[in-house]
Amino acid sequence: MARPSQAEVIFRFIIDNSILLIVGAATALVWANLDLEHYTTFAHGPLHFAVNDIGMVFFFALATKEVYEATLPGGPLSSPRQAAVPVVAALGGMMFPAGIYVALVLLIGDGDLMRGWAIPCATDIAFSYLIARMMFAKGHPAIPFLLLLAIADDALGLIILAVFYPSGPVSMVELFAWLLPAIALAYAFRRAGLASFWWYVLGPGVMAWIGLHEGGIHPALALVPIVPFMPHEKVEIRLIHAPRTVRHHTMHHFEHWWKVPVQIVLFAFGLANAGVLLSSVGHVTWIIMVGLIVGKPLGIVLTTFVAERVGFRRAPGLSYNALVGLGITAGIGFTVALFFTTAAFPPGPILDEAKMGALLSFAAAPLALIAGRLLRVNRPS
Repeated sequence: MARPSQAEVIFRFIIDNSILLIVGAATALVWANLDLEHYTTFAHGPLHFAVNDIGMVFFFALATKEVYEATLPGGPLSSPRQAAVPVVAALGGMMFPAGIYVALVLLIGDGDLMRGWAIPCATDIAFSYLIARMMFAKGHPAIPFLLLLAIADDALGLIILAVFYPSGPVSMVELFAWLLPAIALAYAFRRAGLASFWWYVLGPGVMAWIGLHEGGIHPALALVPIVPFMPHEKVEIRLIHAPRTVRHHTMHHFEHWWKVPVQIVLFAFGLANAGVLLSSVGHVTWIIMVGLIVGKPLGIVLTTFVAERVGFRRAPGLSYNALVGLGITAGIGFTVALFFTTAAFPPGPILDEAKMGALLSFAAAPLALIAGRLLRVNRPS
């Protein structure tokens, strides 16, 4: 088998690590600070709807695929005993940041900020995984632990987005009038053996999008209830980013087809949402950063400790020093945190300040690398 060319290696690195998202966000920041009027006209026009309400459907669909596959027999979340510690850690890594956020908002007495409580709950899988690979040696148990934690974080984040951040007045009649037939149709397609993922996207997916949009739930979640009905393997034993064999099931074709387009969507997402003035720093900026950078490691370490005390077990070789480094790494919120800001706040100064907090969560990356070096976490204990 021929070795990949240098160009192929670079392309794969860009796609696997969502570098286009960083490029889009950096472009938006520069543009907004050089010419805010023209940037605002560009970003808040049709592009915003096309990216946030339509393009991000496929980002959340791929996240749903990872979550669903992890729960299949043989998958890392299939056994409650096997998945318990990272799932508990994920819960702690969401509750502590949210709790810190709420406490700080109450302390400063600004009730307008309370809607953003879920923003620091997010963990960006791509970037946290990238930093973890820099921090830990190959084969270190912290890496799969972080991936399982991030998968559970994604699943809980989807629930939070659907329940707590409706895009308008919620109408359960409109929602279920479209969503239930969409799910029934997806089930019928699967029973009929329809293999092309386009059947599921253009049929039930469109129906679910209409139902969520008209029902007041964010339509970016349209494929979340549809993806699990795509034909797939009965057993899934890999972790995300792990080497994989060639597969021919609908769910894998869907991932393969959309992987690169979703990175282009993320570029557009960064371009349409990350353009804020560098002076847009306020209370909510620091509250989000404290929630992510302090709350994440605190919640992950403490809930892992509690889980052990009630009978669960950490992965062999995963020290508490490594958990601290891993927890700081999980404080990179970025993509999902940025999405939550747009769902939580209307356009205005508070939204800009919240976006800055999501963007500045990248500070967790150098902090994690420094902590990892000081704590000597590179090798399993």
